[in-house]
Amino acid sequence: MPSPDRLIIGVTGATGIVYALKLLDLLADNPIETHLIVSKAAELTLHHELPGLKVKDLTSRAKVVHSIHDLAAGPASGSFRTRGMVVIPCSMKTLAEIATGMSSNLLTRAADVTLKERRKLVLVPRETPLNLIHLRNLTTVTEAGAIVFPPVPAFYTMPESVDELITATAARVLDLMDIDIPQLKRWGE
Repeated sequence: MPSPDRLIIGVTGATGIVYALKLLDLLADNPIETHLIVSKAAELTLHHELPGLKVKDLTSRAKVVHSIHDLAAGPASGSFRTRGMVVIPCSMKTLAEIATGMSSNLLTRAADVTLKERRKLVLVPRETPLNLIHLRNLTTVTEAGAIVFPPVPAFYTMPESVDELITATAARVLDLMDIDIPQLKRWGE
């Protein structure tokens, strides 16, 4: 029997929680089993950036939700087969933990497992400007096999709203995970 098609999604406290919401919305009708891990800082960011939403508005979009403290959950093990992992948005704290191999919680442990198993790890960092420590950590994770995908808008698509820019970023991230999303506008198509 084939293993389930799973994608781990980590959400951290960096600004840009709308990217995580959109990514989960784009996967709503997709058969991929989404495994969500939300940091405590992400819960605070949600309240600041989208005061009308509750944590449940985020977690209800995933098929499976794991506590960030549950280091015995499936994503903590390499034998838990997945397509890979996306950390969206990715704070500099989480980036630093991933770059140094720290596994202080399930999110960073799952990222470490994703790298050690040579699966795709896409990090969507939200910080500017970047200092030398950030740049070195970004280099380290790239050398370890992660894909760093800053949410830089593509204006050649002639977006008419902020939602279109957010959708384009989330769709491009899923494209990196080999997940076809009809909302993705490709150059020349």
